[in-house]
Amino acid sequence: MRKQGPRSRAVVAVLTAALLGVAGCDAVGGESAGPTQKAKPSPKPTPAWDSSPASIAAVGDSITRGFDACGVLKDCPDVSWATGASTRVDSLAVRLLGRAKAAERSWNYAVSGARMADLSGQMAQAAARTPGLVTVMVGANDACRDSTAAMTSVSEFRSGFEDALSVLREQAPKAQVYVASVPNLKRLWSEGRTNPLGKQVWKLGVCPSMLGDADALDAAATERRDTVQERVEAYNSVLKEVCAKDEHCRYDGGAVYDYRFGTDQLSHWDWFHPSVNGQARLAEIAYRKVRSVT
Repeated sequence: MRKQGPRSRAVVAVLTAALLGVAGCDAVGGESAGPTQKAKPSPKPTPAWDSSPASIAAVGDSITRGFDACGVLKDCPDVSWATGASTRVDSLAVRLLGRAKAAERSWNYAVSGARMADLSGQMAQAAARTPGLVTVMVGANDACRDSTAAMTSVSEFRSGFEDALSVLREQAPKAQVYVASVPNLKRLWSEGRTNPLGKQVWKLGVCPSMLGDADALDAAATERRDTVQERVEAYNSVLKEVCAKDEHCRYDGGAVYDYRFGTDQLSHWDWFHPSVNGQARLAEIAYRKVRSVT
């Protein structure tokens, strides 16, 4: 091997110094001579669901208005499962906001007799409040018609719900939506038909497609009730599917439909709508679903 001259040794020294400069002191086990930068923490993702909304607006039909819970054939919003102030119910608004704030920060735009086609108008009123949460319970009146042929079609029900959510999103894009399933109307018939007074009230026009000829058990009556029940189940599938497309919407998973309303949970005036006790049970279901982290 050739012996290195002074010039060669100088070149090697320069190259060695350059390499050490690039590697820093870490090359020999020390800390880097240059300034160190700490990695910035990743921003926390905004939760898709807030289990403690600051305000609540309710839309829907007679159930949310507390119809027949306090007296015959009249609304009683004070016992509404969604926004009522009654201590006998402890509504969703009271449970989430506290009684004082619920009185100021909850609004009930539901209308007795409303169907899905009416929901967009109610939703516009709710959206004007920019609520933290909107509760939806609608669909029973779409099935409760004079005949099964008059029931709202599944496609119309779907488009109506989609339109209502679009109305909300235009004015309140971040508002959360809790959607309650349509109750099991056939079970309500089964429970209520045992009471003579209830059946007399039914003759005034309470859900005739399901409750008409309440004591009839022939093939035609059974087919009629089954047709209504199948339509209710189809409505619930629509509510689930449409809600799933909106990141701020939560369907109850069929909890209201599955709830086994007994005579204590039914109005003792019409034996069909929820009683005060029934309204309290609906509030419990809603609170559990809204507060759930999943």
